[in-house]
Amino acid sequence: MKRLAAIALLAATPFLMGQREPVLVPEVSQSRIEVRQGFTGANLLLYGAVIDPAGAAGTTEYDIVVVLKGPAEPIRLREKERVAGIWMNAGANDFRSAPSFFAVASSSPIEEIVDSRTAAIYELGTEFIQLSPTGQIEPEAQTRFARGLVEMRERAGLYQEDATGVRISEGVLYQARIALPSNVTTGEYTAETFAIADGRVLASATADIEVVKVGLEGQVVYFANRFSLFYGLGAILLSLGMGWLAGRIFARS
Repeated sequence: MKRLAAIALLAATPFLMGQREPVLVPEVSQSRIEVRQGFTGANLLLYGAVIDPAGAAGTTEYDIVVVLKGPAEPIRLREKERVAGIWMNAGANDFRSAPSFFAVASSSPIEEIVDSRTAAIYELGTEFIQLSPTGQIEPEAQTRFARGLVEMRERAGLYQEDATGVRISEGVLYQARIALPSNVTTGEYTAETFAIADGRVLASATADIEVVKVGLEGQVVYFANRFSLFYGLGAILLSLGMGWLAGRIFARS
């Protein structure tokens, strides 16, 4: 609480100089999350202060929305269809930049805070994720594939929404907790915080979080990325060696 009070005092400084717009000062409990062997997930706390131009107490009632995004990655989705009693691939769609992780926490349901156009601009919800599809595909099929991707990742805990996940105290301080599952992708994560009033986004701020693999797994990932040729050759030689060893063992038995 003392740290939040200090943040609020620091954020109030611009208003002494005539600042008219609200200011957001975001913080995160962990700016670096280390993924080790046996990693079971992490509980991330995002907190900070929103300072009203009228003063620290504030006269405007703000809603707060926090959006946490993981590294974007291309993905191909395949649709299966039952043909003559056999499930077969019936269609596919590619997305250029689907976020590997996406979570939204808000102080009130999004539909009560902003209209759908504003929500789409700022991606305030899983239905508003900008997936960047590629190729020629009917809009109806594109919507179906996008919904399928969201549902698949929701079941895996990688896409989340919490309409009451942000708690605001004294009209100034806010905090939200977002759970990162054990299957998160490593890389750079971005936490965007929005202060909203009367259906308008009045202020926004960003905090960065790094998810990295450490220990033996981290060393393997580093070597694979830095020396990909040698890593590939080593994997081939290891596979050949294991195959030869297995053949020798079974030949003796």
